[in-house]
Amino acid sequence: MEGITKDNKRFTHKTVVTWDEEKKAFLCSLGRQTIEIAAPPESKKHEGMRTPQELFVASVEGFIKDAFADSAKKSGFEFLGYESEAEGVIEKVEDRLMFTEIKIRPQITVASDIQTGEAKELIELAVKNCFILNFITCKVNIYPEIKIGL
Repeated sequence: MEGITKDNKRFTHKTVVTWDEEKKAFLCSLGRQTIEIAAPPESKKHEGMRTPQELFVASVEGFIKDAFADSAKKSGFEFLGYESEAEGVIEKVEDRLMFTEIKIRPQITVASDIQTGEAKELIELAVKNCFILNFITCKVNIYPEIKIGL
């Protein structure tokens, strides 16, 4: 896979950020679509663009989704759908802005009521096994909703 080097158990992910103008830049990865990024709306610059803060929150959210899908696959659990929304909270702590919490609300759709308990257990296992959570200091709280659907 382009942009990822696999050497035994070592993976490398490369990106390039190119400054464009006043708090605006382009994020690139080899063989991938370029994303425009900019400072958040509170900086009053380039409103409506993706921000590094959003990408950070989305990244944690994506890791949780992947960990859930991996846990489900390993256990043979079949689910019909997964969708989530996330919210990152930034606060001033000891004169520094930092993420203090990320709230993730996954909606997992299963085929029957019998599967709801296992789905809840698997999302808890996913959080426990999500390696990225070992590297961030903010709280990550998961509020799952299990739905029955076809």
